[in-house]
Amino acid sequence: MGIGVWQIVLILAIVLIIFGAGKLPKVMGDMGKGIKSFKAGINEKEEDAGASAKTIENTTSASVSSESKDNEKDSVKS
Repeated sequence: MGIGVWQIVLILAIVLIIFGAGKLPKVMGDMGKGIKSFKAGINEKEEDAGASAKTIENTTSASVSSESKDNEKDSVKS
């Protein structure tokens, strides 16, 4: 159950009546800029999350390897 052609035509007619033909290009342009900015923000958050996950992986693997080296030293001393 998606949006049909008639629903889109009805929505566009209502928008045209509310904003008028003169302001419609400006309103649509502003809406396009808003959507573009929103998508850029989402992509930026995803990139930041990926970088954070890599940092956590590197830190975790480094601490695990240092702990195993400490354990090896302790076992050699015994």
